[in-house]
Amino acid sequence: MTKKIGMISLGCPKNQVDAEIMLSKLQKGGFDIVSDPLEADLIIVNTCGFIEDAKKESIENILDMISYKEDYPEIKVLDTGCLAERYQGQIFEEIPEVDGVIGIGANEDICEICHKMLNGEKAESFPPKENLKIEGDRVLTTPHYSAYLKIAEGCSNHCTYCAIPSIRGPFRSRPSESIIAEAKDLAEKGVKELVVVAQDTTRYGEDLYGKNALVPLLKALSMVDGIEWIRLLYLYPERIDDALIDEIANNEKIVKYMDIPLQHCNKNVLKRMNRHGDRESLTALLNKIREKIDGVTIRTTFIAGFPGETEEEFNELCEFIEEMRFERMGCFAYSEEEGTPAAKLDGMMDYEIRADRADIINERQNVILDELNESLVGKIFPTIVEGYDAYSDSYYGRTTMDAPEIDTLIYFTCGYELDDGDIIEVEVMNVIDGELTGEVV
Repeated sequence: MTKKIGMISLGCPKNQVDAEIMLSKLQKGGFDIVSDPLEADLIIVNTCGFIEDAKKESIENILDMISYKEDYPEIKVLDTGCLAERYQGQIFEEIPEVDGVIGIGANEDICEICHKMLNGEKAESFPPKENLKIEGDRVLTTPHYSAYLKIAEGCSNHCTYCAIPSIRGPFRSRPSESIIAEAKDLAEKGVKELVVVAQDTTRYGEDLYGKNALVPLLKALSMVDGIEWIRLLYLYPERIDDALIDEIANNEKIVKYMDIPLQHCNKNVLKRMNRHGDRESLTALLNKIREKIDGVTIRTTFIAGFPGETEEEFNELCEFIEEMRFERMGCFAYSEEEGTPAAKLDGMMDYEIRADRADIINERQNVILDELNESLVGKIFPTIVEGYDAYSDSYYGRTTMDAPEIDTLIYFTCGYELDDGDIIEVEVMNVIDGELTGEVV
C-alpha cells in the first residue's frame, strides 16, 4: 500500500520553497501527499527557528502532531527545517515522542529517511548545511498563479541579533541559468507572479560572478513569457543602488513594491546591530526611491528595544517613522537569541519594555496607514484576483501594493465573472474597517 505523507511548513517563503522541493521528491519517490494530517502515515513539520515566537509556534505544531498518536499510534512525526537544524539533538531530549529530526542538509535524502521511519526506526541526520539544494522540482503550495522564486541561500551579513548565518550557512547564489529555467517552467504551469526571495536579495551574484548581478537577472526574468508581475522581497538598504532603482522604475513587469528591512534608523543602534547607515542616509535613500519610482510601495520592519536602546534613540525611531510614512510596516520587540552576539550586549531591557515600545510604533503606524488608505480613494490599481467572498458578495485580491501572505486584501465588485489569477484594474471606492473596497474598471 502506498504510504501517505502530510506536511506543515512554517516560517518564511524560503523555508516554504524547501518544503515544496521535498514534496516533489516524495511524490516522485512513490508517496502520496495528503493535506489532512489524520490521513497521513507520516507527518513532516518543516519548522522555523528564527525568533522566540517562531520557535514557540514550531514546537506547538510538533506537539499537536504528536498528540494524534494517542488515537493513531502508528503515525510518525518528523521535524525538519530551521528549528531542527538549530537545536539538533536537543529536540529528541526535549520531545522524545518525535520519531525523526533532520537538519536542512538532509532534505535531499527525505525519501530514504521517511522509508526508514515508516519501518519503525528513529531518524536523526545533520549533514553539512551546504548539502541543501537551492533548486529542484517543486509541488507548489501557493495559488497556481503565484510562486516564490528563491535565488540564493544562507546569509553572510552577520547582523548581531540574527541566528540565520549559523542555521543556514554563508550566502550562496544560484546560477542565473537555473533561475531563468525555473521561471520558464513556472510560467508554463500558469504562474503569473514571481516573488523573488533570498535572505539578502540585493547580494545576488556577488559570490558567483564577483559582482552584484540582480539587475541582469531581473531583466532576464522580465523576458519570460507568461510572467506579468515580478515582486522583490528582502532588499538590504546599503546595496540598493541607482541601477536597481532605475530597473524597478522602468521595467513594466516589476511591480513598484520594495521590501527593505531597515530595523532601525539611529546610527548607534544600527552599529550595535552590525548594520550600516543612519537616519540621514536612510532618509536620502528613501526619498530617492520615491522620487524615481512613481507610486512605489515601501515595506519595512523595525526592531524595538534592542539592547542599549535609549529613550532618545527610540524617540528618534518614532520620529523617523512619522516622517517617512511607510506604506507597509511592522515593528517587533527584540528577541534575545542564544548564540548571537546581541544576546551578550549590555543594556538588555525587560521584555515588557521592548513589547511596549513595539506597540507604540505599531499603533502610530496604524494611524498612518489609515490616512494613506483614505488618500487612495478614487485611484486605480492593477489587482490579481484571489477568490470570491459569498458573505460580502464580492471578489477579493491583492493590488501591486500587497505581497502574498504579508499584506492586505482589497474587496471589489465586478459586472462579469472573474477567475482566480486574473489581473484586472480596480478603482478604490471606500475604506471600511481598514480594508480597501472597490470596483473593477
